[in-house]
Amino acid sequence: MTFSTPLKTRAAHLARTALGAVLGLGLAGAVVFQPAQAFAQAAEAAPAPAARVVPRADGAGPALWAIRDADSTIYLFGTVHVLRPTTAWGSARVDAAFAGADDIWFEVSNPDDQAAIIPLVQQHGISPDRPLSSLLTAEELTALNTAAAGAGLTAAQMDIFRPWLAGLTLSVAPMLKAGYDPQSGVEQILKARADEIGIPVHGFETLDKQVGILAGMSEADQLSFLRSTLEAYDDATTELDAMVNAWAAGDIVTLEKVSVDEMRAEAPAVYEALLVQRNTDWASQIQKLLAGSGTAFIAVGAAHLVGDDSVQEILADRGVAVTREE
Repeated sequence: MTFSTPLKTRAAHLARTALGAVLGLGLAGAVVFQPAQAFAQAAEAAPAPAARVVPRADGAGPALWAIRDADSTIYLFGTVHVLRPTTAWGSARVDAAFAGADDIWFEVSNPDDQAAIIPLVQQHGISPDRPLSSLLTAEELTALNTAAAGAGLTAAQMDIFRPWLAGLTLSVAPMLKAGYDPQSGVEQILKARADEIGIPVHGFETLDKQVGILAGMSEADQLSFLRSTLEAYDDATTELDAMVNAWAAGDIVTLEKVSVDEMRAEAPAVYEALLVQRNTDWASQIQKLLAGSGTAFIAVGAAHLVGDDSVQEILADRGVAVTREE
C-alpha cells in the first residue's frame, strides 16, 4: 500500500506516541510479550536470570545524572524496557555508579514477576462482556485483526482485551519480530546484576499501580491510544530504532523529540498519566531519599528523564540541583 508523504509523516508521529509507552512504563515489556493464553492461567515461577554482559557503547553511552548533598548521592539513569541483545549501551561510568550504590530503585521492584503480573492483567485487561469488536468501526476492526495476526494472536484472543491492553500489546509486539527482547531490557539486566552482588532493590510503584495507570484512563482515551497504535503499527520498529539509537548515544535532545514531544502533542491523556503524574510523585520520593544518607542508583524509563516535565525539571523547580555526569 502506498501512502502520501503527509500520511507517512503522521504515521511516524503516531508511532512515536505509541512507543512512548515503551520508554515510559516499566511494565510494558513484561505485559506485551506474554502469550494471550497466559492471561487465562496461572504462571509458574521462573528461575532468576543470570546477569548478562552488556556490549560497550560507542563514546560515553546513555546519559547519567546525579544529585548530591553533604551525605547523599543519587544517580538517575534512563532505561529502555525492551532491547535487542546486541544493543551496545554499557559504560564504565554507569557501571561504577551502579556498583557503588547502597540501594537500587526501579519503577517497580519486581518487573519480572509473572506470577504477580498475570492476575492483574486478568482483572484489569480482559473484558469478554465488552469486546473490542463492539467498540471499533469495521475498518478499525480489520486493522486490529491484521495487527493481532502479526503479533501471533487470533482475532478472538485480541477481542477480549480492554483497549489499553490491546494498544500496549500492539505498540511493542512488532519489536519481537525485529529482535527486541524484554529479557534484554535494562531493568532486567540491572536487577539480575543487583541480585548477584547483593544490592537491595526497591520500587517507586507497585505492579498493580502500574497496570492501573492505563486501565484507569477513560474508555475514550484508551480507544484513542489503541487507534493511534493501529495507524502507526507498520512504523513502530523504525521509530523505536531511532529512539534506542538516541538513548544509547546519550542524545537527550533527539530522545525528547521522538518520544516525549510526540506523546504530549498526540495523546495528552496518556502523557499526563504515564509521565507527568508519576514524575511528580517520584520527585517527592527522591527528595525523601535525599534527606537521608548514602548512595542510591535510580533506573527508570528514559522518557521520564527528558523534557519540560521530567523528574529533573520538577526537582529543579523545587530547588534541587541535578547535574549530568560527563
